[in-house]
Amino acid sequence: MALQSNTHTQAGKRRAQAAAFWIFRLLSFLVVAILVVILGFIVVRGISVISWDFLTQMPREGMTEGGIFPAIVGTFCLVLGSMLFAFPIGILSGIYINEYAKDSWFKRFVKLMTNNLAGIPSIVFGLFGMALFVNYFKFGDSILAGSLTLGLLALPVVIRVTEEALKSIDDSFRIGSLALGATKWQTTSRVVLPMAFPNIITGLILSIGRVSGETAPILFTVAAYFLPKLPNSIFDQVMALPYHLYVISTSGTNIEASRAMAYGTAFVLIMIILIVNLLANWLRRYFSKKVKMN
Repeated sequence: MALQSNTHTQAGKRRAQAAAFWIFRLLSFLVVAILVVILGFIVVRGISVISWDFLTQMPREGMTEGGIFPAIVGTFCLVLGSMLFAFPIGILSGIYINEYAKDSWFKRFVKLMTNNLAGIPSIVFGLFGMALFVNYFKFGDSILAGSLTLGLLALPVVIRVTEEALKSIDDSFRIGSLALGATKWQTTSRVVLPMAFPNIITGLILSIGRVSGETAPILFTVAAYFLPKLPNSIFDQVMALPYHLYVISTSGTNIEASRAMAYGTAFVLIMIILIVNLLANWLRRYFSKKVKMN
C-alpha cells in the first residue's frame, strides 16, 4: 500500500510539473506573439514610407511631406550627449560603491537612493531638467539641457549595471591580485574591470536604447515642434524622433495626411533600438571571448 501511494504521489508531482511547464511555455509564446503583432503592425504600416528621401530630407508642408532627417540627427545628438554625461559618472560611481565603499549606512543609503532614482517616472526628470538646466542655469531649450536631463535618467541604470557586473566577479581574483603585490586600483583596473567589461558594456548600450525612445524628458528641455534645419551648437533646439512621432500622431497640422509619416517614424525608431540591442549582444559575445582568451 505504501509503495502504491508513493507511486501515485510521484505521478501527481510529474503531472503538476508538466502542467506548470506548459503554462510557462504558453505565457512565453503569448509574450512573443504580442511583440510580433506590435512589430508586424508597425512594419507593415511603416515600411512603405521608408525611402532615401524620407531618411535624408527636411520635413515640409507642416510635416505632412518630406523626411525626418533633423529628427534622426537630433536623436543621435541627444543620445551622444547624455551618454558622455552618464557613462563616466555612472561607471566611476559603480566602481566606488562595489570596490571601495565600506559596508555602512552611507553605502546602503546611496544604493537605496540609486534604486529609487531608477524608479522615478521620466516626466519627473523632464520637470527637474526644465527647472535646473533650462531655467536656473539658463541653458534654455537646448541640446545641452536635454542631454543632461537624459543623462540623469540613465545614470542610475549605469550605476546599477556597473555595480552588478563587478559584483559577479569572484573575490578570489581580487585576493590573488592583492597577494601578488598589486594595489587596490591596479587590481580593480587591470583584473576586475576587464572581466566585468562585457556585462558593463551590454548594460550601457541597452541604456542607450531606453534613452533614445524617451519623450517626456525632452518635451520640457529641448524638443522642437517643427524645425526643418540642423543644429549649429549645443545651445540649439532640435527635433527628436520620439517627440516627432508624438506630435504628428496627436497634434499635427493634418493628422490624417501625416499618418503615414508617423508609421514611418515609428519604424525608424524601432529599427534604431533593435540595432542597438543587437550591437549590445554582439559586443557582449566579443568581449567575453577576449576575456576568455586572455
